Order: sequence, then structure tokens, then C-alpha cells
Amino acid sequence: MHILIYSYNYHPEPIGIAPLMTELAEGLVKRGHEVRVITGMPNYPQREIYDEYRGKWYVNEQKNGVTIQRSYLRIKSKPNLLDRLLLELSFVFTSLPQTFKGKRPNVIILTVPPLFGTLPAKIFSCLYNCPLILNVQDILPEAAVRVGLLKNKWMIRTLTALEKFAYQTAHTISVIADGFGDNLVNKGVPVNKIVCIPNWVNLNFIRPLSKANNSWASKHQLDDKFVVLYSGNIALTQGLETVIEAAVCLRHIKDIVFVIVGESRALQRLQEYCLLNGADNVLLLPLQPREKLPEMLAASDVGLIVQKCNVISFNMPSKIPLLLASGRPIVGSVPATGTAAKAIELSGGGIIVEPESPNAMAAVVQDLYNNPILRAKLGNQGRQFAIENYSLEQALDRYEGLFSDIVANRASSEGILPKFNVSKG
Repeated sequence: MHILIYSYNYHPEPIGIAPLMTELAEGLVKRGHEVRVITGMPNYPQREIYDEYRGKWYVNEQKNGVTIQRSYLRIKSKPNLLDRLLLELSFVFTSLPQTFKGKRPNVIILTVPPLFGTLPAKIFSCLYNCPLILNVQDILPEAAVRVGLLKNKWMIRTLTALEKFAYQTAHTISVIADGFGDNLVNKGVPVNKIVCIPNWVNLNFIRPLSKANNSWASKHQLDDKFVVLYSGNIALTQGLETVIEAAVCLRHIKDIVFVIVGESRALQRLQEYCLLNGADNVLLLPLQPREKLPEMLAASDVGLIVQKCNVISFNMPSKIPLLLASGRPIVGSVPATGTAAKAIELSGGGIIVEPESPNAMAAVVQDLYNNPILRAKLGNQGRQFAIENYSLEQALDRYEGLFSDIVANRASSEGILPKFNVSKG
């Protein structure tokens, strides 16, 4: 099959949707499919175009069998509302010519956000009469409104209309959690249009490793410490001040260190908050190279998932499969009725505490510090759950099956015999 992935983010961006779409594209190529990716110039999480791509309108690459077509983005490191709008519109207009520089696809996968990417993807879908699959990673604009990032009423109305257009015009909507599906059904999306394919983890890359002889831990003087780790995006949905306040509650236990790994600019604000609260047991580190991720996870004793109270059914952290696969227990400071809490509870690999409650987080961390048997039990259960539910091979099977069904059904309805074979690997 010829598969077109329309994704604003892709390799070499180290976190978020980029590694997932890279693994999906390369995994499909290994199974014999032809994959083309239309994406922007890499810029995340620094929000600056990477040096080797700066000043260029278009770059075409081949990596591990995937054809990558990059286009110019108008991006600002500290964007206001207008800058964010112009960023998304720049991707719409510059990426559209790229869609015609390749074979007609059998299917198109569009990752959302950004919502404006729906426009060029839908135009191409119509011109070439191929089905559009919407891969929903966050539900916008609801997420931005709930956390206070988006307040402009005109923009909210515009994005809400665009969201409705995206759901109506997509052939199929792939969501990463059941809660997302419920959210969409409540907005009038037909249930038979929705399929749940969770995000995945490469279980050979991320696996339980010993803390002994860990060079990453040694480099950061964490060899003999009980490490509570948060790594990833630092955004308004998290509220990482809770983590710092929990660390303050545990300052009397000198072995416990909280480590927050994230984008450098966001860390500056957290550094000020640490100084204000006297949190000298918090280590702030910039995002690490992806190849260091297994060692970093192995250096930890507990992994954190943190959300604010109002994050219910529009956000699902991709860190959950990673932490489960690493064999480390999770402390989820998340709403009890949210998608993240349901995923952690179902896995048996973690403990849910009240969100935005430093005392609750600190109490559970201390319990795990004092109970290595419980830590091992949670870690083992989490790893087993990841093997059974979050493997890359399972995700590839599900996407292949989805593509096969969609194309075969369309061919049948049009009286055309499909000219492809699908391997289940």
C-alpha cells in the first residue's frame, strides 16, 4: 500500500508525537508498504528551526525507507496568539504543494493537533479520492480552553468549527484512549466512525534495566539516591509546581531526589519556583538525547504522571506506555475520572493520587520509598501490561488492519478489486 502520513512533527524531534510517527512510518516500511511523510521543519521543543534546516523552504529526505518531505514554517520562540495562528497557516500553505510530489496514496493519516492541517489533507483526499484517517492525539480546542491557553472568543469559535469540520469530513477517526472516543461521541460523532488504537512503545528499546552501573545516574550524582522522575513536555496541563511542593514535603529524607527533565525555557520558571520554596532536593535537567532514554528511566525508582484537576478526557500522556515498559511504578497525580487515571489503574502499574495535592503525592512517594516489594510488584505488572497492550507490533497490526478494511470496503462499494496485499508481520 502507498500510505501518506501528514504530521506536523517527525524525526529528529525527540519527544511528543514525533518519535511515535517515526516508529509507525518505519514499521510500516519494514512490513512492505511505501510510506511518505509530509511534515514541517523540525523545531520542537525549542520552537526554533534546527540549524541544518534553517532558511530553507523545502527539504526532501530518505530515512530508513521513508520518504520525508519537509516544508517551511513561520515560527517564533515565544509565540502570542497571532504567531500560533500564522505558524499553523504557514504549514497549511507550504505543505500543500508537497502532497502532489509523490504517488497517489491508498490512505492518508493526519495527526491532530494542529487542527489547521485538516485543510490541505482534506483537499488532497478529495482530489485523489482516497480516505482520510484522523489520528487524534489531543482534543482541540477543548484542551487549550480548559487550561486557559486559549481565551479569544473568535479563535475558540473558529477552532470549534474547524474541529467539527475535521470530524465530519474524515473517513475514520483514530483515538488513543477510550475517553477520547466518549468525548467525540458526546459531540455528535458517529460511534462507528471511531477506532481506538493506543499509542505504543518500542519494547526492545524501553525495557527494565538495573540501576547498578548506570552511567546516566553516575553523571548526575544519583547512584545512591531514590529518584522520582518526571520527563517530557512542561505545559499548562501539568502544573509541575505540585511536584516541587511535594519535594519540599520530603526534604527531611535525604535519599529522595525529584528529577524534572524538560525544555530549557520551561525549566527556568521551575528553577525560580524551587528557589522560592527552598526545594534543594529537585534536580532540573534539559531534555536528554533519545538514545539516553532507557538509561534515564532505569535510573529512576518512580515515574510521575502529572495533570491538573480539569484535564479529564482530552489529554492522554504518551509517557504512560514508556514508564510501564521500563518496569518502574507510576505515581499518577491525575483526575480520578480522566483517561490517564483509567489507563494507569487498568495496567496495575501505578497508584493514583489527588491532582494538584503535594501532600498526597509526597505521601505515596514516601510509601513507595519504604516498600521495595510494592515497587517491584507495580513495576512488574506495568511491564507485563505494556507487553500485552502497548507494543509497536500490535499498533502496526491494528493500523494495517484498519487500512486494509477501509480500502477493501471502498473498493467493494465501487466495484474495484484492490491491488495490494497486507502482511500481518
